[in-house]
Amino acid sequence: MSAIAPPRWTDQELVAGVNEAKTRFRKERLDEPLEQWKAVFDENKAQFQRLFDHYGIANPASLTAAQIGDLFREKLDGALRYLAGPPISEDDLKVIADVSSLNATRIAENADAAVKVLQTIVQALDPERFPWVTAGRQPTEAEKHAAILASAALITVQRVSTKRRHTGKSEQEAAVKRYLVDELGFREVKTREIRTLADAPAAGEFCAECFVGSRKADVPVRLFDGRLMPVECKVSNSSTNSVKRVNNDAQVKAGIWTREFGTNQVVPASVLTGVFKVHNLQQAQTGGLTIFWAHELAEMGKFIKSTR
Repeated sequence: MSAIAPPRWTDQELVAGVNEAKTRFRKERLDEPLEQWKAVFDENKAQFQRLFDHYGIANPASLTAAQIGDLFREKLDGALRYLAGPPISEDDLKVIADVSSLNATRIAENADAAVKVLQTIVQALDPERFPWVTAGRQPTEAEKHAAILASAALITVQRVSTKRRHTGKSEQEAAVKRYLVDELGFREVKTREIRTLADAPAAGEFCAECFVGSRKADVPVRLFDGRLMPVECKVSNSSTNSVKRVNNDAQVKAGIWTREFGTNQVVPASVLTGVFKVHNLQQAQTGGLTIFWAHELAEMGKFIKSTR
C-alpha cells in the first residue's frame, strides 16, 4: 500500500490562502501598538544623543582610539555603524575595516583596530545627515537635532523589522508545536541530529530545531506511517521576501532532504505567515514543498491524521 500523498493546492486554493494571510498581516500591523515603536525610537535617540554630547561625534575625525574603545564598551557600536550612508552591518565593518573582531574588549585593547574602525566610519559618513563634516565646520543646533532624529529613525526601522521577523517566527513555531500536542496528541522529545531516519523521533513525536541531513529544520515531525516531515516556519512581510523565504530557502531544503532521504521517506513542508506571491508558492509546490498556512493548521492536522 502506497503512502498517503501530502496535499497539493489548486491555484484557486493558493489565491484564497494568500489573500487570507495578507488580510491577517494587515490587521496585525494596524493593531501593533505605537508605544512599541516609540520605546525603541526613544532608546535609539538617546544613544545618538550620547554620541554627540559625550563623544563629540559631530566631529568624528577628532575621536581617539580610547574613545572608540569606551564607545564599544557602552554598546554604542550599533549606533556608530548607522552614521554611515548606507549603514554598515557588523560583518561588513569587520571586512571593510580589516579587523579580526569587533568584540568590545578587543577593540578597547587594540588601538590600531579602533582607529581602523573609526576611519571606516568617517569615510562612509552620510553627507545628507552630516553636511557640516564635508563643509569643514561645526553643525548648527538644528542640524545636530535633525541628524539625531534621522539616525534614530533609520536604526529603529531596522531593529523593529528584525524584532518582528524573529518574534513572528518564534510565535509561529510555538503555535505549530502547541497544535501538534494539543490537537494531535504528539509528544515533544529531546532535540537531536537527524542523519538517518533511525535518528528521528518516533512516530507521533517531534523535536525542536535541529539538523535533518545537511540542513536545519525548524520542527522535525515523525508521521504515524514512519515518514519524516521536516517543517519550516516562514514569516514574510512582503511579496519580495516570499522568494527568499519560500523558494530560495524552504524549497531548496525540500530538494536536498528529498535527495538525502528519498521521496518515500520524507515530506518536506512549510507553514506560512504573512505576505506571499501565488506564483512563488506554485513554484515551491512543483519543487516538492508541501504548503500549510499558520491560520489554517487544521489542514496540516488533516494530513497528519491520514498517515495513521
